[in-house]
Amino acid sequence: MAEAGRRGRAADRRGLTLLLALAFDVLWGDPNNRRHPVAWMGTAIARLWRCAPRQGRAAPFLFGLCLAGGGAAASALTARLFHYAFSQAPTPVAVLLEAISLKMTFSLRGLLAAGRSVEAALEQGDLDTARRRLAWHLVSRDVSRLDASQVAAATIESLAENLSDGTLAPLFYYALVPKAEWGLAAAYAYRFLNTADAMLGYRDVEREWLGKAPARLDDVANLLPARATALLIVACARVVGGDRRRAWRIWRRDARQTASPNAGHPMAAMAGALGVELEKVGHYVLGAGLASPKPEDIARARGLVGVAAGICIGIIALLHFIRR
Repeated sequence: MAEAGRRGRAADRRGLTLLLALAFDVLWGDPNNRRHPVAWMGTAIARLWRCAPRQGRAAPFLFGLCLAGGGAAASALTARLFHYAFSQAPTPVAVLLEAISLKMTFSLRGLLAAGRSVEAALEQGDLDTARRRLAWHLVSRDVSRLDASQVAAATIESLAENLSDGTLAPLFYYALVPKAEWGLAAAYAYRFLNTADAMLGYRDVEREWLGKAPARLDDVANLLPARATALLIVACARVVGGDRRRAWRIWRRDARQTASPNAGHPMAAMAGALGVELEKVGHYVLGAGLASPKPEDIARARGLVGVAAGICIGIIALLHFIRR
């Protein structure tokens, strides 16, 4: 009975922590980089990158594997120690501190604001500013030749993809790891892998072999969250006047067109939900034959992302309360 009571209290705490973390994100957003753990991860990865071997294949690959695996383990251990320290405080304080720490692993408010900034520039007919904001906040590709519709498409794609790997995936690992005391550790381990992939997972000369292990580990980590996010987008399509059946059909048809085994799932579902064609020229076309996206479609995508994230977090929290 005592063990059951302890597990029930842990489930309650995780559910409440999820809701508080979402509230903190919506109300206050992200702190500056000097206070942000993910920025610290990026700084550490950049410093290690400068020490990486440049010759051959095996040495860079092994260095990248050690960097990704060791960094994820170190992040998890640090978060586990923080959880232990939090647990020594009274329960309300412990939940508050863990919620703040969990909030640092995702940024829904920042994602929606980035989408809105590109949308606003397109509405004003300022394509140069829209391109600049897209490149600054959302994508790493060359955007200098994108027209207004292509900028809108890239923004919608990024909103969908980042709903998965930038918001729901760390919460997925926090909530679903069996032992509550390891939830924060799992979220931070995922966040490190995703950050390492974002910085190193490119096929240029310098990172071709260095980034292979981080990219593959991130692919594995996102297998379930990406597909769960796509299903959530399909389920919520009607909220923004979308079509669930079309979202399902385009998801199942087009998800494998992207080079990434995961990114195509939420993006294809979003294309079908909104009824727009999302094209990265020379790489893929999701929702071929549908309408070209416009600024107002970015607004619909933002609405869908916000609703889907809120519903997902609410459902996960509710399930934890039910377990109690």
